[in-house]
Amino acid sequence: MTTSPRDATAKALNEALEGLDLAGRLAFVAELEGRAVFTTSLGIEDQVITAAIGTNDLSIEVATLQTGRLFNETVALIDKTEETYGILIKRFHPESADVDAYTAQYGANGFYDSVEARHACCDVRKLKPLARALEGAGYWVTGLRRGQSGNRATTPFAEADNERGLIKINPLADWDIETIRAYVVENGVPVNPLHARGYPSIGCEPCTRAIKPGEPERAGRWWWENDEKRECGLHVPEAATSAIPNTSNVA
Repeated sequence: MTTSPRDATAKALNEALEGLDLAGRLAFVAELEGRAVFTTSLGIEDQVITAAIGTNDLSIEVATLQTGRLFNETVALIDKTEETYGILIKRFHPESADVDAYTAQYGANGFYDSVEARHACCDVRKLKPLARALEGAGYWVTGLRRGQSGNRATTPFAEADNERGLIKINPLADWDIETIRAYVVENGVPVNPLHARGYPSIGCEPCTRAIKPGEPERAGRWWWENDEKRECGLHVPEAATSAIPNTSNVA
């Protein structure tokens, strides 16, 4: 298999980041040539990264996908986080024409009816806004962790995203949830109150439920689907492309 220059760069970055702490990893990325954009879902992992960026005044842009179906608690946390760290979290919304076209074809809550419809909704509300958030960026910082799901168990600190033409940085790849929670307490990081109500992974309100004791962290996401590898397509494109048709007419 041919290795691209971006793959080689990602490999070198992965090795460089491994020996650093969180602040060191983010500072390293902030000094790289090219824009770095962190996309936050306001979950506990992402709040830890936002806190590190804000506290250390790092030149990493912070953006969020305001899908239009978020929990009220999540929306309120955007403003609180900006106030706490004196930063701007840029909101990226779905295009109203795309939402209208989706609703006309599938219905407002058609994502419950089929995997195809659910992926089409994620495309409209998340993937297309994400593309705008990352336009022109060289580095995409995420809150992915190996412990979030089996699908993410081999997450590196840096990886080439050749589809989007950038390098993805996962500074919390080796952190477990206990370490995350300890950081939050020690540093007074504001978090979504839904975490305390049994929601370890929080997405859009209609597509997220609290998990049951013993369930994996992401079991509450798209819970009506049986595929254990279910994703929205933000971080695991192959999970999406197998089910998403050409949505140019609806998204």
